[in-house]
Amino acid sequence: MQDDDFSLFQAETRGIKPLQHDRAETGKPKADRARVQALRQAATISEGVTRVDGLSDQFVIDVGAEDPLYWSRDGVQEGQMRKLKLGQVSFEGSLDLHGMNVEKARDTLWEFLAEANKLEIRCVRVTHGKAVRMDGKRPMIKSHVNTWLRQHQGVLGFTSCLAKHGGTGAIYVLLKRTMMDGRDE
Repeated sequence: MQDDDFSLFQAETRGIKPLQHDRAETGKPKADRARVQALRQAATISEGVTRVDGLSDQFVIDVGAEDPLYWSRDGVQEGQMRKLKLGQVSFEGSLDLHGMNVEKARDTLWEFLAEANKLEIRCVRVTHGKAVRMDGKRPMIKSHVNTWLRQHQGVLGFTSCLAKHGGTGAIYVLLKRTMMDGRDE
């Protein structure tokens, strides 16, 4: 019976070549913790440049990684914000702030919103991420974006995205249109 099993095994494995290495593929490599820590530390260092964009960092509203974001300016219709939250207002532009330090994220967001305003875009998506920092504090870029958008005069409101668009790691931003029929006032 043993000879029968062995010959059956040989028949089934005929033509199979043995592996040329003895290492298993275990998936993606682990992050270099020292490098990640250095990048996060660098993101907290201010360059000391005075900004004239009207966005203040004096008081940043800390939010948690999984906290949903929601805010609207006085006078914005609840129905419009409900549609935004349900993903029923299509976004025409998207910005990803992953991996940026606070200063770079701020400049990039400001330029993106200025361009959207020029193009009369109604809604955009901003992906801020939700990474919990190694020092245990709340997500830095998410917290800053939450604070900055409340100060930007061109923003009517924002809400966390549906899961398919980034969930609590991204937001839909409803923008004021300046020349289109005056409907946003």
